[in-house]
Amino acid sequence: MSSQALERETPPPGEAGIGPVQERDMPEPAPLRKLIGPSVILLGVGIATGEYVLYPFIASKAGLVFLWAAVVGILTQYFINMEIERYTLATGETAVTGFQRLWKPFGLLMVACAVIPTIWPAWATSAATITTFLLGGGDANLIAIAGMLAIGVALTASPVVYTTVERLQLLKIGAVVVFIVIALLTAVGVDQYADLGQAVTSVGTFPSEIEFAILAGALAASGAGGANNLVQSNWIRDKGYGMGRYAPRVVSPVTGREEAAPSGRGYRFPPDEANLARWRVWWRRANIEQFVTFACIGGLAIVVFSLVAYATVYRNPDLPAESGFDFIQLESQVLDDAVAPWFGTLFLAIGAVSLFAAALGIVDYVSRLVADVLRVGYLRGSRRWTESRLYFTVAWTLLAFGIAILALGFDQPLALVTIATVLGGVTMFIYTFLLIAINRRLLPPPLRIRGVRLAVLVWSILMLGATSAIVAVNEIGKLV
Repeated sequence: MSSQALERETPPPGEAGIGPVQERDMPEPAPLRKLIGPSVILLGVGIATGEYVLYPFIASKAGLVFLWAAVVGILTQYFINMEIERYTLATGETAVTGFQRLWKPFGLLMVACAVIPTIWPAWATSAATITTFLLGGGDANLIAIAGMLAIGVALTASPVVYTTVERLQLLKIGAVVVFIVIALLTAVGVDQYADLGQAVTSVGTFPSEIEFAILAGALAASGAGGANNLVQSNWIRDKGYGMGRYAPRVVSPVTGREEAAPSGRGYRFPPDEANLARWRVWWRRANIEQFVTFACIGGLAIVVFSLVAYATVYRNPDLPAESGFDFIQLESQVLDDAVAPWFGTLFLAIGAVSLFAAALGIVDYVSRLVADVLRVGYLRGSRRWTESRLYFTVAWTLLAFGIAILALGFDQPLALVTIATVLGGVTMFIYTFLLIAINRRLLPPPLRIRGVRLAVLVWSILMLGATSAIVAVNEIGKLV
């Protein structure tokens, strides 16, 4: 069978009737080196709240006893991410389009799950707060507003948005890796390395010094979290993974050129031996790319930033008693004294860049998800509302709303981060059910999830459901 399209449209699986499905051969697998990118973006967006803020905050107050949760969280997300990739590799559609094939309103539910936790500009505000530490002062809200405007301009000026986001996150990850190497050699002592054993001996421990909402948020934010993981579908499609090679990419309405391929069209490949052989290569290489980039580097980042906090501010007499970002400023001061006068500045610069890059990635992924849902489920026949135009409309709406919030003076970064990450855990709880459904019902038998991977997703449902329920009960208890 040739690799050309068979040009035969088949009835779409599922009952929602979301667009036609065209049968085409699975493309030839790309070399592993050319697949690097989507997991870098996911990790780049993810190295923010959990890695730089929440886990170090926990380490500053309670030591390393909660690091076990980072390993559990990031490995759980690895398996969730691969089930998101499975559907897109096999169909060229996003996982959210698969949800819509089950029942169209599931798409709108995912829109709400993406928008509600992120519409408050937690990451931009956090980045701006770190920037004030770096500059020695300034108005965090004004800095955040300037940063959000810069994000909008950067995305709008990108001929192909994915390429710009990928390059930015690659630069960010490179800077983080440099910091990790220097920190491991200079900022962390032998005693702190020895104390890493706490992460093993304290498995299952939830330190009482920290509010449970912060602990649950950290667990959910290990790696990425929330609707962010779902947009791995969009990124691997734009990168050309598997059947995603046939799908159009999001381009700037100003500097880009719309691609002719229609949005909202799914693809299926005949499950013969030649196609299945190519599928197995795609699947193996996608797993390697995700594991090395997302799980290994992401896990290392959490451990190193937590070790730095533990080595510098744990039991430090100047550690502020209240929750907030002041512990980060104290970290930088101790690093200046203990390592070199420039190292604390580098630490703050890495944090500011990481959090602003995360803010850009969040605007990107929410806009992608919302545009995909609206285009596929409700505007598929529109000539005006292409996926690219929907993307930029959503992006600038998010930015405008965030700027309005900041203009009103709302500036509590740790509270915002905690709320967003806890809601992200609820979101993951919901869509993990749906991932099992689409990868069992909508894919041919040779491609379906089964065995250990199915068991891990069931585990993630139980874990995320339990932590979300406990947070809800605790917060309701505070109100009565």
